[in-house]
Amino acid sequence: MALGGNPIFNGKNFRGATQAPPVPQAFGQGPYGQNAYGQGQYGQVPGRAPGQVMDAQGGWAAAQPGMSQEQLQQMYNRPAAGPADTGRMTFDDVIVKTAACLGVLVAGAAVTLLVAQGLAMMLMLVGALGGFVLALVNTFKKQPSPALILAYAGLEGLFLGGLTRVLDGMFPGVGLQAVIGTLSVFAVTLVLFKSGKVRATPKVMRFFMIAMVGYAVFALINMVMMWTGAVNSPFGLRTSVEIFGIPLGVFIGLLAIGLAAFSLIMDFTSIEAGVRSGAPQRFSWTAAFGLTVTLVWLYVEIIRLLAILRGDD
Repeated sequence: MALGGNPIFNGKNFRGATQAPPVPQAFGQGPYGQNAYGQGQYGQVPGRAPGQVMDAQGGWAAAQPGMSQEQLQQMYNRPAAGPADTGRMTFDDVIVKTAACLGVLVAGAAVTLLVAQGLAMMLMLVGALGGFVLALVNTFKKQPSPALILAYAGLEGLFLGGLTRVLDGMFPGVGLQAVIGTLSVFAVTLVLFKSGKVRATPKVMRFFMIAMVGYAVFALINMVMMWTGAVNSPFGLRTSVEIFGIPLGVFIGLLAIGLAAFSLIMDFTSIEAGVRSGAPQRFSWTAAFGLTVTLVWLYVEIIRLLAILRGDD
């Protein structure tokens, strides 16, 4: 699993759930598939106790008394239980729960897009503060709570809807462009991950962490300067400072979008590790929550970059 990325996937609960359990050994079998009791005698199959038959999973199980040969064959021919049947996380679980989170998010955004302007701004503030609080609660909660995760998605929807309404009113069209951009980046990163061309290797992770720390320091300084009135620009240092006539926010925005895209790669890596190691099914909600957080971040960075570019025209 990629460490140092999304804190939701790096929490001890999700990481502990994605650690592969030891491979079960058949009866009488050593750690490397060897017969613990030596070679079978008189045609006895190693690892098989008297009266046992092979089940659908390839192990030996006790035959029920009175079973006919046909019944034994039917038992053997049964399909092996899949991850969903054994309560394990699957990719389908993650897809369905992520779709549910995004559906609630879109519904929340529609509220702030349709109500009166004054009410929309109030709901935007509630969504920003409430979403931040629930993000912390869901990140550090021992067990995932579907209700709290969906509540987070709804509050973030209120915030994103209000943000989109403000910026789209100033620069018409940036909202739709940001949605298309977010979906495009998500699709490209998923394709690159599935093809194996982009992976969260330790070397790349070191550069990612350095860039994330630098970006966080800049964002904190920029926020403080905006709150104290040191800069009057609506985006702070992002638009008040220029490099070769290009607003600093363009370079920072491209860096942030790249970081968010790579964070998606790390999310995919963590989800894949969870499915392969047979994490409990409930952690598919954690995976959906992590993806939603990253997509929210990506959307905010894209719409802010588009607004800066439009404002510089």
